[in-house]
Amino acid sequence: MEISISSRHKDITPGLEEAVRTKIGQLDRYLDDLDSAEVHFDEARNPRIVDRETCEVTLTGHGHRLRCKVHAPDAFTAVDLAEAKLERQIRKLRTKLQNRHRGRGDTIRTGAASDPQPAVAAASADGSGGVDGVEPIDDEPELQIVKTKRFHLGPLTPPEAALKMDLMGHGFFFFINSATGRSAVVYRRDDGAVGLIDEAD
Repeated sequence: MEISISSRHKDITPGLEEAVRTKIGQLDRYLDDLDSAEVHFDEARNPRIVDRETCEVTLTGHGHRLRCKVHAPDAFTAVDLAEAKLERQIRKLRTKLQNRHRGRGDTIRTGAASDPQPAVAAASADGSGGVDGVEPIDDEPELQIVKTKRFHLGPLTPPEAALKMDLMGHGFFFFINSATGRSAVVYRRDDGAVGLIDEAD
């Protein structure tokens, strides 16, 4: 497995590099065909922060991407935490793949049509836009897009998309629904279940 190491606000010592290559490198024994690992360190400048070291690891291979981000007082402890967290994710992935192969992992809970809709505040009667004594804010800053990501959309089933979302630690995942050929999103609901938003005809 190819391992790349980068850092921000921190020097990578030979000892830290060896720890990364040893601990992260051995994760491929739990899952075949892990192609690469990207390891990034960041150190907070504020001395009041106890867990100043951040270690972010992204594993790619076997048609999946696993990601974890941990914080610790020192970089070596962060590597240990990242290794343990990724090992749990890999074991979880293996179990789900085995269950799917046996025909037991093809269902996810989706948001029901009866879910309550969010309340929408109505404008005041005089048309000023205020709501029940709340004054409108004229100088509210314009929303800005601060980060853009581009990625290839491949056809997936909703359970496969939910699995990728879970492994990457994201709150949602955008994909092409292989059953419909249209855009879809799976997302993590407040109750911990997974919802599905599918593009209409």
